[in-house]
Amino acid sequence: MSNVSDIRPKPVKIMLDKERHLLYDLNAFACLEEEYGNIDGALDALAKGKVNALRAILWAGLVHEDESLTPKDVGKLLTLADLQRVAEAVNEALSHAMPQPEKNAESPPQ
Repeated sequence: MSNVSDIRPKPVKIMLDKERHLLYDLNAFACLEEEYGNIDGALDALAKGKVNALRAILWAGLVHEDESLTPKDVGKLLTLADLQRVAEAVNEALSHAMPQPEKNAESPPQ
């Protein structure tokens, strides 16, 4: 059983055109569903290194601060040199939004 009650989305600072904060709340995940059909599709595309997935996921994490942002607006804030730094910030913010493993959970028998 997962610790769903332990989910505490926490903003992660990221410097783009100015200091911004990534936050993956329910609205961010709903934005990704609208773009990809489901959250897994977005995360799969990100894992495959798709630049448009990184842009969309970054946008979804920023839209809580500025609802007028579009994915293309977010793309204008980045260069290819920024991708590694941005991906690390996105991964950190996403990890704050996911359930944590249960404490003292035993590994399943093999």
